[in-house]
Amino acid sequence: MDACDPGTGRLRVALAQLASGLDPAENRAAIAGLAEEPSAMTADLVVLPEAIARDFGSPRDDLAPYAESTSGPFAQAITALAGSDRTVVAGMFEAYPGGHPFNTLVMRGARSADYRKIHLYDSFGYRESERLTAGPWEPVTVDLAGFRLGLMTCYDLRFPELARDLVDRGADVLVVPAAWVAGRTPEEHALKVEHWRTLVRARAIENVAYVVAVGQPSPRYTGHSMVVDPTGRVLVEAGDATEVLCATLEASTLRAAREANPSLDNRRTPSR
Repeated sequence: MDACDPGTGRLRVALAQLASGLDPAENRAAIAGLAEEPSAMTADLVVLPEAIARDFGSPRDDLAPYAESTSGPFAQAITALAGSDRTVVAGMFEAYPGGHPFNTLVMRGARSADYRKIHLYDSFGYRESERLTAGPWEPVTVDLAGFRLGLMTCYDLRFPELARDLVDRGADVLVVPAAWVAGRTPEEHALKVEHWRTLVRARAIENVAYVVAVGQPSPRYTGHSMVVDPTGRVLVEAGDATEVLCATLEASTLRAAREANPSLDNRRTPSR
């Protein structure tokens, strides 16, 4: 794919739809390989999926042995990929001495932050809370290249109140690394993909914000990484295989969308 186009009032984003395996060293090597991808190396922001440091594995796997600190080998690999010119966001399991690990996003490079997944995936027959600890309600926003990013992880997408809280804190881009589990039958799989696509677009439309949503590919997950603009238009969308996509977010598009549709200003609550 061609490199992202540079420009003022723009945020160049690369979406790396990669699969994680059970060997953290192999996953770090695959991430390092993105240095050979023009789309990644010319982007301001590179987004990788949830749990890219090490896959969830079997529902019975203890994830604690694979958890690290946010300054450990995985965060160091992300920092190396970022260099001084870009920012990288990726998912890992963070060691937590008081219990199960956190499901954490690390952002490194030109900007740094950590976000611990608030909503654990206790749904569709899975119990993420049996292996991981939910983060506190501490929404994370980061300013980058004239945009304010709000961080979310996978199942968080189903909870509009988190997205709205991020937007109330000034976010105009929602960044959503995910490992959206595939359906167990063709019918269920198609429904899971449709849930993903619908929810990504809904979060963009209702918040008049960009959404950058990056998943892991099939067969374990659904793929379909995508960028949606503040009007709900899909700018780019992957299929279900490994892929690196590029999109450019425009500040002028965001301003025009919020002027045409001032729904954030028109909100009413019981106390207003």
